[in-house]
Amino acid sequence: MSPAVDTLRNLVPSRSKSDPNKPRSKYWIDDWRPEDPVFWKHPGAAIAKRNLTFSVLSEHIGFSVWSMWSVIVLFMGPEWGIDPAGKFLLTALPTLAGAALRLPYTFAVATFGGRNWTIVSALLLLIPTTLIAIFLVPGTSYTTLLIVATFAGVGGGNFASSMTNINAYYPQRLKGWALGVNAGGGNLGVPVVQLVGLLILATVGAGAPRLLVVIYIPLIIAAAIGAAIRMNNLTQMSNSKRAMREVSKDRNTWIISLLYIGTFGSFIGFSFAFGQVLQVQFADVFSTPVKAAYLTFLGPLIGSLIRPVGGQLADRLGGARVSFVNFVAMALGASVVLVASLMQSLPLYLVGFIMLFAFSGIGNGSVYKMIPAIFKSKSGTEIINGADPAVSMAKSQRMAGALIGIAGAIGAFGGVLVNLAFRQSFLATKSADSAYIGFIAFYAVCFVVTWFVYIRESPRKLEGV
Repeated sequence: MSPAVDTLRNLVPSRSKSDPNKPRSKYWIDDWRPEDPVFWKHPGAAIAKRNLTFSVLSEHIGFSVWSMWSVIVLFMGPEWGIDPAGKFLLTALPTLAGAALRLPYTFAVATFGGRNWTIVSALLLLIPTTLIAIFLVPGTSYTTLLIVATFAGVGGGNFASSMTNINAYYPQRLKGWALGVNAGGGNLGVPVVQLVGLLILATVGAGAPRLLVVIYIPLIIAAAIGAAIRMNNLTQMSNSKRAMREVSKDRNTWIISLLYIGTFGSFIGFSFAFGQVLQVQFADVFSTPVKAAYLTFLGPLIGSLIRPVGGQLADRLGGARVSFVNFVAMALGASVVLVASLMQSLPLYLVGFIMLFAFSGIGNGSVYKMIPAIFKSKSGTEIINGADPAVSMAKSQRMAGALIGIAGAIGAFGGVLVNLAFRQSFLATKSADSAYIGFIAFYAVCFVVTWFVYIRESPRKLEGV
């Protein structure tokens, strides 16, 4: 039987493992071999691309809902009675909730299937949007607003399940690109919702923030329907609880998580805080929400679009090398922002922040590329020592998926730290300068750790990372 015929046979509905007499849904794929060139040429690549497309759509809308409060706070004038510190907390809580949800969302893909969980996770976005439609009016208590804002965190969980799912579809040589496209397309949800907010502010005014959810609720339903019709589940993605326990004992898990705080934590933290910082730091220039909104979306847009470039560079040059240079550039960008703040130079300030957004996007792609490369290197060593190649590669896949969940959760928590750093800096010194100094120091730690662990020659160095 030819490879193509054999492949097609494995794509038709099969029997359930729990009940051999019960047909499995046609959306399940029992045989998936992306590293096999014949399989990948037909039909692997087409199926992977289709799942990637609808994964990006769902994740994109998830990011928009997650970051919606970064837009909503721009609508909150004096009649809301909330000071800048209170607004930073409103944007920090969704970030915190999204970070916490990333671990169970990672398990969900292996437990329920990538297609099935994409449908559920998309429909869950109706909860925060409906709550906003009901409660987002002047006079609502601050405590109620904090609770409503926290529910937006379900949009942040989508990233972990989406990345874990797509990681299983692509061969090692294309993982950097695929994960970069998937994450970058999702990240674009941040500038898009900010552009939608700008459109509402410019045309309707600050009195209609609930129009945001009127626009997004139909999109959420469309994403769920698209996933239901066009996506698949992979049988081989068995539950990864054991892998999560094993990977938590690996030092690389905590090193990668630290680096991802520096990249994704910076991206999401700055994305949520940028508009507020502009209004506080340059209050004379950005006297109205519309003026701040004109610039708010630029940084997240650049950071999102450039993320696949980071993945591609990492595919060619190695994730560790790209990440090292990237953290040096981020430290330089934060230094430019600090100098601009001290000089009260808006043009220089914007240049520094654009650098931070751009290099955080590149770093997101390069750090995530390091994850499958780390476990591929480990599996290669196991095979040399006599392990079964198929078993070792399957273990590598599970471990990489588990680390994606852990790093995604901890990295998102970095966004909380960014917002809290800004809040505390403004409370203590009436400026953000102390926060910028902290960012510079953290990026320095990241590039030193990257060089020490993954670049310098040592007996413990992993090849190909």
